[in-house]
Amino acid sequence: MNDDNTGKFQGQYRIASARLAGYDYGANGMYFITICTKERQHFFGEINTNADQQCALTPTIIGQRAIDGWLTIPQYAPFARLDAFQVMPNHLHGIVWICKSDYTDTDWQPNRFGVQRQNLPAIVQGFKAGVTAFARKNDIEFGWLSRYYDRIIRNDDELNRIRHYIENNPANWHQDHNNPDGMFM
Repeated sequence: MNDDNTGKFQGQYRIASARLAGYDYGANGMYFITICTKERQHFFGEINTNADQQCALTPTIIGQRAIDGWLTIPQYAPFARLDAFQVMPNHLHGIVWICKSDYTDTDWQPNRFGVQRQNLPAIVQGFKAGVTAFARKNDIEFGWLSRYYDRIIRNDDELNRIRHYIENNPANWHQDHNNPDGMFM
């Protein structure tokens, strides 16, 4: 809530949420997310081509922790299921399916500023906190971009296009806008 019409919250300016206003990010559904590293630094590793001419990430220690942390999301968020996922040198893409067996339309809670639980922001916060804690504990330089990008997946065609994009992301790294050495098209 704003203090008044000045755009301030608790007397301070704040950036408007990147989430879809009025949407319940705890609602059952599939979400495509992209989370980037601070200043798009290559903390997670490098894309290399293997003997079969397949492009894949060769992860750093923190890159492997990001992979492992992603795979443990259902352990701390049992209502979440994982789908396609890819770690790149300075970002990651993943599809999270929120699947609460007891969720009904009457449970709808529009996204709002404040403490998050049992929703997409809580999942992302937990994931990022786990990787950050590992980096600090092991004295590894690391940081996240403060925000993340999401898209609510609305149908099977969109889901299949996003899965294809995620799976082929390493092969397209040379033209990725997150690659500072890429050949942008």
